[in-house]
Amino acid sequence: MSSLVQEVAPSGMADSKIFANRHNVTVILGSQWGDEGKGKIVDLLTSKAEIVCRFQGGNNAGHTVVVDEKSYDFHLLPCGIINKDCVSVIGNGVVVNLPQLFDELERNQLLCLGTSDKVNGAKEQDSLQKTQAEWMNRLYISNEAHLVFDVHQKADGLIEADLQADGRRQIGTTKKGIGPTYSTKALRMGIRMEELIDNFELFEREFRHLVEYHKKQFDNIDYSFDTEKELEKYRLLAERIRPCVRDTRKFLNDSIKAGKKILIEGANGSMLDIDHGTYPYVTSSNCTIGGVCTGLGLPTTAIGPVYGVVKAYCTRVGDGPFPTELHDDTGDSLQSLGREVGVTTKRKRRCGWLDCVLLNYTHMLNDYTALALTKLDVLSTLDQIKIGKAYMLDGKLLDSPPTNANKLSRVQVIYDTLPGWKNDISSVRDFADLPKEAQEYVRYIERHVGVPIKWIGVGQERDAIIQLF
Repeated sequence: MSSLVQEVAPSGMADSKIFANRHNVTVILGSQWGDEGKGKIVDLLTSKAEIVCRFQGGNNAGHTVVVDEKSYDFHLLPCGIINKDCVSVIGNGVVVNLPQLFDELERNQLLCLGTSDKVNGAKEQDSLQKTQAEWMNRLYISNEAHLVFDVHQKADGLIEADLQADGRRQIGTTKKGIGPTYSTKALRMGIRMEELIDNFELFEREFRHLVEYHKKQFDNIDYSFDTEKELEKYRLLAERIRPCVRDTRKFLNDSIKAGKKILIEGANGSMLDIDHGTYPYVTSSNCTIGGVCTGLGLPTTAIGPVYGVVKAYCTRVGDGPFPTELHDDTGDSLQSLGREVGVTTKRKRRCGWLDCVLLNYTHMLNDYTALALTKLDVLSTLDQIKIGKAYMLDGKLLDSPPTNANKLSRVQVIYDTLPGWKNDISSVRDFADLPKEAQEYVRYIERHVGVPIKWIGVGQERDAIIQLF
């Protein structure tokens, strides 16, 4: 038993195993505004994991994983779902759109079978049913996860439209109903998965109340579908999803004590955190380290290594301040070469230079054990590369970024300029084989953030990664 366990937990105390096995729980977080390439890093570590978890957000975020030239797009499902040796957990902090979840399951199951269309013939249908059963057996959904309904999505669109009509800038949400669902959760009138599968009479009563509430809130809401048909749809969905729903808090804490290797994947990015991001241009949940504990029901003592994923440059989808954004040919080139299109929204991502001020800030929040630097290859065509190292606001040097959106939009960025390498690095698998300019770029980031870089992504392929230690 380690000295830490002996000091904090007396011998024989059952929960001492939480301390002893804390290094079995690994967390992957986005360190910028999302879209950092977390799916690639999660996929890399999934082979060593027995359980992979989502702890916040909904189908408003997306991870792309490329396996055997097949590109899987995940929005609600943890990336571990394609690993037959993994249990995938959707925690209580996630909000779940059930129809979208089943669409996502079927779409990726078809891709797994080698087709992106409907199956034909009895043999293909049988293969699909077996794949569906196998995936569902490994998918655990918290009984406390809240449900996203069509009325939430309609409210999301109306709120954005009202902001625009009032002459205010829109937030740029995905209009997937995520914010309104978290709102009804906070109002204590949300509907959990447990109500759906355990007590449909209660679910029906709460659902009707939810619909009426939104009708009163939004006079112009178009909610013309047949409520009875909608209830019947959810009666059927309840039967389909029931085997997956359980107390995931107990399952995860028991798994930690049993020494299971657990991987936790974040959605969105730290600068979109509802509390610590560029409010109001943020998501509706906590995507920093604190959200892991509340979104899965884990004690802080369970958390082991925390890896921050950072793109070699910056991107942002939607509105909000972006100090290092490029409005020129270089920005267009990064967007094109990096294939910077949102997985969920299909909107072009805004592109800019790497911002070490924000990276230092999210490191302060999350205390990264190490970083994963992705898409370094996208910079390979540039003669010079800039890195934001400090901010000035109203003539004063700032030692941390203002999270007030108005102030952040007015900062002046102080840059360092590094030479480019002008070489294709996509086939490099050893750090020593990178051009010296690329090596210096990596070392610059490490020096300015004070965190070692463990992985470097140099291409879209699954194995296009350099591991430093």
